[in-house]
Amino acid sequence: MAMQIGSGGDEDAPMMDINTTPLIDVMLVLIIMLIITIPIQTHAVKMNMPVGPSTPPTKPPEIVRIDVDFDGTIGWNGAIIKDRADLENRLVQVAALPDQPEVHLRPNKLVSYKVVAMVMASAQRLGVTKIGLVGNEQFMN
Repeated sequence: MAMQIGSGGDEDAPMMDINTTPLIDVMLVLIIMLIITIPIQTHAVKMNMPVGPSTPPTKPPEIVRIDVDFDGTIGWNGAIIKDRADLENRLVQVAALPDQPEVHLRPNKLVSYKVVAMVMASAQRLGVTKIGLVGNEQFMN
């Protein structure tokens, strides 16, 4: 009952061990090919950044305040706007200025989204570029 070390007496017996070196080589090549062919995931947000040197403004920006009341009434710097055509005429005048004023849209907490979306869509369609929602702290609760 001795342990047999070496090839033993039978030289013609087939080798029963599998050669794993070629299998490992093939697996490594497949992994490298997989890594190369996977597209790189870019998690970036595209932003329109200003081009050129930034200079501080010499005067404070002009602000146009548009208020939307709970019943859909629209106000322009405190004055009531009677219909959509009047709103769009004022937005056209703002968009035509070379240095557009900032338009602050302040919707009421209870107003229908349809009215606010109409004002924002009109402003965008007519070329107003400096528009923002203000008074968002009322929506916290």
